[in-house]
Amino acid sequence: MRVAIAGYGNLGRGAEAAVTQAEDMELTGIFTRRDPSAVRVASGTAVYSFDDMDSMKDDIDVMIICGGSATDLPVMTPELVSKFNVVDSFDTHANIPQHYANVDAAAKASGHIGVISAGWDPGLFSLARVFANAALPCGNDYTFWGRGVSQGHSDAIRRIEGVKDARQYTVPVEDAVSKVLSGEQPELTTREKHTRECYVVAEDGADLAAIENAIKTMPNYFDEYDTTVTFISEDELKEHHSGLPHGGQVIRSGRTGWEREYHNSVRFMLDLDSNPFFTSSILTACARAAYRMSQNGETGARTMLEIPPILLLPQSADEVRAHLL
Repeated sequence: MRVAIAGYGNLGRGAEAAVTQAEDMELTGIFTRRDPSAVRVASGTAVYSFDDMDSMKDDIDVMIICGGSATDLPVMTPELVSKFNVVDSFDTHANIPQHYANVDAAAKASGHIGVISAGWDPGLFSLARVFANAALPCGNDYTFWGRGVSQGHSDAIRRIEGVKDARQYTVPVEDAVSKVLSGEQPELTTREKHTRECYVVAEDGADLAAIENAIKTMPNYFDEYDTTVTFISEDELKEHHSGLPHGGQVIRSGRTGWEREYHNSVRFMLDLDSNPFFTSSILTACARAAYRMSQNGETGARTMLEIPPILLLPQSADEVRAHLL
């Protein structure tokens, strides 16, 4: 299948690696909003301007969209699904229903598949929550992220006027994790589960107080958390915050039984050395599924909850059943 990438930041570079390594895929191009001649890519794949997409609609089976959830994907995904089968990593949980509706309408109108919110949360963690809820209907869910760099939140900070660069760490509250693992099943508010640490490089002369206020009051990102903002130099950011690690865990604690009650927990964990490279590997698997669903005549939006797992793998159904079932 012929796969292309829209956007060449950290996520785009990860997608380049994943597609290049996939035995059933060909990377047909990378599209950028920058000057294509100034973009150097690791694989040597041709780089094109976003303006060239229309002329290449017949040469691309799936487009992996590597943009930010704050402002890019709400516009890009509905627009590009009118031309291609697409996959995105939209991760603003509160806005997923509206994003799904927008992409679904555009995808059905154009006869394409649009896989949205692919990744590990939403994505793999979503699947873990579904399976755990199915097995333990009498219970409570707990999701803890980090400690790690959130690409989406870091991108949201960089969109603030006066910000040159930024990294945002999501940090679980250790006391909350301990209570859940002990079987207490506590009722936890958003603020009680995580804190957020922001390291910001400001433009010369920027209003630091205004930047800090914009961060701490940002809806869907920071307003419900205890957030610290630390202004540092560009050199400090490069020296101490250049990596993009992340991870987390989903825990469901619940009971089974009737005459006797049994206590159970289901736990799914990730420990990631590179958030974008892992996320883009999931996007690439979803690109495979999008292509197969399209080949079967399906149209409209999908999430990972609606994709048969067997479609994510390059092996045949017989091979998957024989080795992974």
